[in-house]
Amino acid sequence: MLQAQFDQELFQQMVNDAVDKAIERHALKDQLPPLLTRKQFMELMQIGETKCAELFHREDFPVNREFGHPRVPTTLLMDWIYSHTDWVKKHADPKKLSIV
Repeated sequence: MLQAQFDQELFQQMVNDAVDKAIERHALKDQLPPLLTRKQFMELMQIGETKCAELFHREDFPVNREFGHPRVPTTLLMDWIYSHTDWVKKHADPKKLSIV
């Protein structure tokens, strides 16, 4: 007979960790402007001009040039970062990914 034990403390810790991460992720979104300038983007990502130019010229990178100067929509940036994380690509089922 197979018996399974439920560790309620471990489960509660896992739930708490997940909630903390979700709150942190959404808090960062709420603190950033809806559109980032090139300078704001470089400061946020802690990158220089070369890496910024490389990203801004990628076809899949969310940059908008309609305002005269490139702007990065914050929500799309967070989605792009999430979808381009190596671990996610290797381990997650794309059908179950939910990008908020």
